[in-house]
Amino acid sequence: MPPDGMMAPESILGAAGGMTEVFTSTKSCAPICWDAGDDEGQIPPREWLLGHIFCRRFLSSLLADGGVGKTALRLVQLVSLASGRNLTGERVFQPCRVLFVSLEDDLVELQRRILAITKHHKISRKELKGRLFLWAPKGLRLAEMKDGTVTVGKLERDLRAMVDEHKIDVISLDPFVKSHGLQENDNNAVDYVCTLLTKLAIEKNCAIDALHHTRKGSSMAGNADSGRGASAMKDAARLVYTLTQMTSEEAKQFSIPEDERRHYIRMDSGKVNIAPASTAAKWFKLVSVPLNNGTDLYPEGDEVQTVEPWSPPKIWDGLDTVMINRILDQIEEGLPNGSRYSSASSAGDDRAAWRVVKHYSPEKTEQQGREIIKTWLRNGTLYPESYDDPEQRKSRTGLRVDKDKRPTGSAP
Repeated sequence: MPPDGMMAPESILGAAGGMTEVFTSTKSCAPICWDAGDDEGQIPPREWLLGHIFCRRFLSSLLADGGVGKTALRLVQLVSLASGRNLTGERVFQPCRVLFVSLEDDLVELQRRILAITKHHKISRKELKGRLFLWAPKGLRLAEMKDGTVTVGKLERDLRAMVDEHKIDVISLDPFVKSHGLQENDNNAVDYVCTLLTKLAIEKNCAIDALHHTRKGSSMAGNADSGRGASAMKDAARLVYTLTQMTSEEAKQFSIPEDERRHYIRMDSGKVNIAPASTAAKWFKLVSVPLNNGTDLYPEGDEVQTVEPWSPPKIWDGLDTVMINRILDQIEEGLPNGSRYSSASSAGDDRAAWRVVKHYSPEKTEQQGREIIKTWLRNGTLYPESYDDPEQRKSRTGLRVDKDKRPTGSAP
């Protein structure tokens, strides 16, 4: 049941202006249903727009802590769609008309961000003309409380008008929490807002995206439950990704200096339930772009952050979390005869730890396998420990796994 003052679901679906065939018939009050025995011909495929990030008629979301770079990444993805260029390593199925709605920054700041993207990725303004639209409304809401009743706000009506006027294919709202005036911890209230967005996506045949902050202390790669507020947001969105900063352990694995790791961010599939989930993270690097807009008062001008794709060192290619944990499981288990694996160059073939890597990833060379073992020793995932070898009847040194340092995300 909806909370006091909130319209029932039937009213919610019709509140934004007219019902569609999806929800009810225009000729009678009887609901429309489909007889699965009817032959409807070939069912059309889902209309993906950018990789498995945006899809017509579905709600997407990107979860991240403040300051990680989610707006910078999303804007590059949207520019990629508007220009038709692959800027982020995701397939552009078709060039799109994009509307980015910033509920935090003003229009001038958005212009700085777009200038940084076009300068860094060498995109002309002509490529974006009539395809990328920026809007920075303040105080408008998709839904809000009026006289104790939840009502559809002006932002929802204005979005419909802008979609019609500019024939928008993708709408991105930043951030979700500022798009409505309801209680963010109330599942019914948040579901109301998400229903409005989903209905808009279906009726206008567009993709809708909402950037969302994570709860304090809950940020973890691939954790779709880390979004702040009610879980209804995660439940309603079909394409949820997380964006997290490179950890100290990952920086050691990739030989990135500690003072530079904050420039590297990873995007993981948290909930992609209309497409196969990817087990490998997509990595990006934050770069600072000088705008060369200095004045007498501010001679240095501005530097604005944008992103570019980044790939971890080649030795980690093909090693996702599942594969890595299988390798570590075998190293921790040891050999059937009770001996333990070793990283020593003098270790025989049966005890050489690099051979475990090669067993699970045959394309790796001996040198790559040894480097992976060395990396885990450096960051503490593996550590040497003395034990009594029952085969040799003497004390030897073998490898053990620190369970607290096993990978839990979607990359090495």
